[in-house]
Amino acid sequence: MRIATYNVEWMNALFSHDGKILDDDGPSARYKTTRSEQLGSLGIVFTAMDADAVLIVEAPDQNRRRTTDGQLEAFAAKFGLRTRKAVMGFASDTEQEIALLYDPDRLTAVHDPKGPATARRDATDVPRFDGTFRIDLDNDGHPEAITFSKPPLELAVTAASGFRFRMIGVHAKSKAPHGVNTPEEAIRLAIENRRKQLAQCIWLRGRVDEHLAVGDPVIVLGDFNDGPGLDEYEKLFGHSGVEIMLGLDRPPKARLTEPHALMALGRRIGVEPATARFWLAEKKHYFPALLDYIMVSDDLMARAPDWRVWHPFDDPVCYRTPELREALLAASDHFPVTLDIAL
Repeated sequence: MRIATYNVEWMNALFSHDGKILDDDGPSARYKTTRSEQLGSLGIVFTAMDADAVLIVEAPDQNRRRTTDGQLEAFAAKFGLRTRKAVMGFASDTEQEIALLYDPDRLTAVHDPKGPATARRDATDVPRFDGTFRIDLDNDGHPEAITFSKPPLELAVTAASGFRFRMIGVHAKSKAPHGVNTPEEAIRLAIENRRKQLAQCIWLRGRVDEHLAVGDPVIVLGDFNDGPGLDEYEKLFGHSGVEIMLGLDRPPKARLTEPHALMALGRRIGVEPATARFWLAEKKHYFPALLDYIMVSDDLMARAPDWRVWHPFDDPVCYRTPELREALLAASDHFPVTLDIAL
């Protein structure tokens, strides 16, 4: 089975207010890319991946006039994709949803959130992801209330073979200090955002621990807006959110595995994977980043998992296939990550 995660940059801009596909020459949210060009590129990428399930980060908006599921299923029908069934969880207020597009002949996926609405001060259980998590981020003795602007998608998944597992789709807090006017404000906001991103990963890790405690195989995937050594503020907190998710300080059976994250943790000069590519106007240069991951629990490691980043320059097959290479560059500022595993 092939499972993928793909952050499709502002996929919402490819649909009208009533959920119709906009396959025209109007501008998409991709720089100097029309909606028709981005749609066509996405069709090429999804067809080439040929995945059984794709976790779509930045899926189109869910509101009173349209549904995320309906828009994704219309997209799948347009390009004749096997992944023709969609499921999402709690809607966000950001016009960016988290959803799974999957092949119903290969698996079934049901939104199955866990936990109470909000954690009490003395609670040991982990709250539902559309609720509030209380944690003392700055060690002042007063727990802060943490929420997700994009609640993670919790799925109960059953493969056609009958194998059952849990899947959690993630779009964690961005650490970028948007909308600031001074260097001091940028530093303050960057540190605040990192605290919130770490708190969200602690919250997520708590849910993973609950599943592992009852023997559930777990796959956690998506855009964490984070990676080992990604910014200078990591030193203030001792670790990244991704390291928290992997549980590297825990017994082996309680850890998650993600080879690209582990490679970054132990990287040498010149050896660093990337799943995204951003243009820095002030530097007039592209900046590569490792942000997208597929993490698996220890029991799934016995099932011969094989990871791949569909990078247009770093993956030899993508690079040697001009149509796919150009489609990956036009479709999004992130590139898909896939996991092939026997389920």
